[in-house]
Amino acid sequence: MSRNTDKNIKAHNDKLHKAQDKAKAKKVAREEKLKAMVRKFNEQKE
Repeated sequence: MSRNTDKNIKAHNDKLHKAQDKAKAKKVAREEKLKAMVRKFNEQKE
């Protein structure tokens, strides 16, 4: 009997995609914060 059942594969993929989505959201949030900081710095510079 194989351990690679549809249920196990789906659980693994769901876990993997959740982790990937979390990492992507973190990256996007970081970019947004960086843009805000740059914008604020440029406003203060003027």
